[in-house]
This record gives sequence, structure tokens and C-alpha cells, in this order.
Amino acid sequence: MPSNLAPQQKPAEKENLHPRNSHRNGYDFKQLCKSSPGLKAFVAVNQYDDESIDFSNPDAVKALNKALLKQFYGVEHWDIPEGYLCPPIPGRADYLHHVADLLGEANGGTIPRGSKINVLDIGMGANCVYPLIGSSVYGWRFVGTDIDPVAIRSAKDIGSLNKNFQDKIILRLQANKANIFKGIIKNGEGFDLTICNPPFHASLQEAQVSTAAKWKKLGINKQPAALNFGGQKTELWCYGGEAGFIRRMVEQSALAAQQCLWFSTLVSKKDTLPVIYKALKAVKALDVKTISMTHGQKTSRIVAWTFLNPDEQAGWRKEFWRDTAK
Repeated sequence: MPSNLAPQQKPAEKENLHPRNSHRNGYDFKQLCKSSPGLKAFVAVNQYDDESIDFSNPDAVKALNKALLKQFYGVEHWDIPEGYLCPPIPGRADYLHHVADLLGEANGGTIPRGSKINVLDIGMGANCVYPLIGSSVYGWRFVGTDIDPVAIRSAKDIGSLNKNFQDKIILRLQANKANIFKGIIKNGEGFDLTICNPPFHASLQEAQVSTAAKWKKLGINKQPAALNFGGQKTELWCYGGEAGFIRRMVEQSALAAQQCLWFSTLVSKKDTLPVIYKALKAVKALDVKTISMTHGQKTSRIVAWTFLNPDEQAGWRKEFWRDTAK
């Protein structure tokens, strides 16, 4: 995560980001302010004589996100309720590019594109960022789910204000907080991919301690009144934290084993990996892949798994992936 008034690495390329990530060259604030004038009020020259924003300011981060979504992904109108998660766009884009590669590996190296590719976003949030980016870049159709009615309503508002995304994003409220896939995936429905950015922490106290440590590491002496990226309870913490949530996801994925080609989740904590691998072994996942990602000083990874053998995967592609290489 960038530091307070973090320097722009111009013209150096952010080689840790995926090669197709549009944000590898940092932020061109002049161009962003030109297309999104509301960002200009938050841009200033930092101690490295580069234009930047104060990344500890939630309003500045939201303004930057609006500008990035508009310039790179054609999202003309985007906003979220106060206090809800405002995620860093480059990292979200990286996840989608890596799982696009995963689908491409099973397709002779060609990434499948278009509306025949169906993606399920578990815990989409009020920001709806994954469906917006994935629909814009790859033309995929998304089903976004959440247990928070406010998040669903926010995502619905975003869709209604951006006509070019309306037929690409379907929203479903998960009425039972204990369920992840049940009640969401309908009979006869199939998904080529599921994605998830799970809650990191097990409690509010753990989230607060983590935030305090983050600010100290970034050299910010004064604790901000709010998280720069925001976040509600269901977005930041849950019973069992990241490990508990992903373990439940793995266990419940077995119930939809034949309705999804690849399941996947973002994993923030390295210590969570053994828990995931143990759970995947218990449910007899046939193939498991771990993809590492590095954003600034933070390293995370994607864990993906499937219950389909090679012949079943080939049959899936033959049945559903016609005309997806355009």
C-alpha cells in the first residue's frame, strides 16, 4: 500500500504488477485530473517533487478510484456509501489478470473472453470493483453476492448509472450468513470461475491493531480517524478471520463441485495457507494452484482449486467456451 504522499515511480515501471495491468506505470495525475476534475483538489507535489495524493485521506483515495475507473474501465459514475471499503484498483485488477491466465492455461494459452464466461464474485462489496474491471477488460458476465443489503443496493446504483454494465452484472443477496454458495448458485447454473476477497480479521480489535501497525510502518505518526480504504464489519472481519472464512468456503465448494470450473480466493496471510491446503485435501480437490502477487511492500497470493479432472475440464470448455477467444 502506498505511504502518505507516496512518490510516483516515474518513469520506472511497477514490474511486480501483472504485465497486462494498466497501472504498471504508476498514476498520471495530470491525465487523471483532466478526465476527472474532482481529483485535482487532492493532488499536490510531495517531498520527492512528484505529484501524488495523501493516501491516508479516505476522500482522496475515493477520488483517485473514481478517476481510475473512469479512465481505464469506462465507469462514468462510481461512488460508495460512507465508511464502506474503497479498494486499491491496481491490486484488484491484478487478481483478475492472474485468474484470466488460469483460464487461458486450460484453453491452449488463449484467454477466454466475452459474455459466455460467467464469474461469481463472493462478497462483492458496495464498490462492485471486480465485476466492473472484469466486464470492461474481458467482457465477462458476473454474479456479485453479498450478505449486506446496503452493499447490494450500492452496487445496483452503480449499475443503473452505467448503462454499458447493466447486462453484465447480476446481483444476489445471500440471505443466510452461514452459506457461501448455497442459495446463490442455482440448479443447472455453471460458473467458469469464482473469486473472493475474504475478510482479513477475526474481530474489530484485531483489525484496529493491524491498522495501527500499518500506520507505524508507513511512518505516519498521527493515527487517522478512519481507515484510508474504509470498510464495514462484514468487509474486514468475521468469525474465524481469513483462515476460518476460506476453510468454510473450501468445505462448501464441494457442494458445487460440478457447477464451477475453478474456485479461487485471495489470501492475505501466509499463515493461512496450511489451513487452506488441509481443507482442500479433505474435500479431495483434484488440482490446486497458488499464485503469488506483490503490491508495494505487501505480498499476497491467490489459491485456486477445481474438482474436475482433465477430461471433465475439456468437456466443460467444449460445451461452454465457443467463440470466447475474440
